[in-house]
Amino acid sequence: MNGPALLKCICDETRFEILELLQIDNELCVNDFVDKLEKDQPLVSHHLKTLKQCGIVKSRNEGKKAMYSISNPQLSTLISAVTKTSNKIPTLCTDENSC
Repeated sequence: MNGPALLKCICDETRFEILELLQIDNELCVNDFVDKLEKDQPLVSHHLKTLKQCGIVKSRNEGKKAMYSISNPQLSTLISAVTKTSNKIPTLCTDENSC
């Protein structure tokens, strides 16, 4: 996967929120994401499927649940860096200054 393809996979707001949660909790199931993100289960499942197809998250079965985690420590570093940088540049991509 090249850089633009990776960024395209993570640029959706919900997908990025999923990755941020995985940085905090390391491993979550779909119901955890639904509760924490306050979004519908089908939407969360769709985004997890996309992240998995891109190779950004991986899953393992635990009974009837699929537990999701970030597939590579370098991706965690990238997500952390993006979060820290965006917090330092609060006007980045606002409605007035769309990307």
